[in-house]
Amino acid sequence: MSNSRTEVAMAPAIEDPHNARSRRTRDALLAATREILECDGFEALTMAEVAARAGVSRRAVYLHFRSRTDLVTALFGYVADREGLAESLARVWEATNSVEALREWVRHLARYHPRLTVMNHALARVDPSDADAARHKRTVAAAQLDNCRRIAGRLAEEGRLAAPWTADTAADMLWSLISTDLFDRIMTERDWPQEQVEEHLLALYESTFVHPASGEGH
Repeated sequence: MSNSRTEVAMAPAIEDPHNARSRRTRDALLAATREILECDGFEALTMAEVAARAGVSRRAVYLHFRSRTDLVTALFGYVADREGLAESLARVWEATNSVEALREWVRHLARYHPRLTVMNHALARVDPSDADAARHKRTVAAAQLDNCRRIAGRLAEEGRLAAPWTADTAADMLWSLISTDLFDRIMTERDWPQEQVEEHLLALYESTFVHPASGEGH
């Protein structure tokens, strides 16, 4: 029986791995994918390398992911799940008011974003012609911008958005401030602890985006 790439690639992919062994294999493949990206960059990511790094056959890779594109697409959800994105963001969306939501957003950034520094650097170095990497970057950026629009929109709706910001311009600026370089410089090069980063970012964000409530002064 042939082991050609063509035959392997034609095997039907597992859409929803429901047994424990299948889930473990899928997670191992995604963990290997993340390791390759962080250590060697997107250019080193091939289905064969993922198989070798995960210790499985190429056929096993294609059973879970039809293509490199599918693999990279699944990576976003895998990393978000492993790093607790949903739980971290839940504190933002469950905040009792817009200002507290902004504060929780800052805490989320200081808590969550530094965990992705290595991967974000790998994304920054990627060849612009790599369609899979570009698609992954767009997916991440779109999700981040949606979050920023929710926060800015809530500030505007509650009358707490400072001048001269509009919901749109505030969202754009909040999105632009999600910067790997910022956290890398302040936490790695300047050795700030997370608590200090939170404290100063809270002051920066509130003084920039929040209009004082009636009775809070100027």
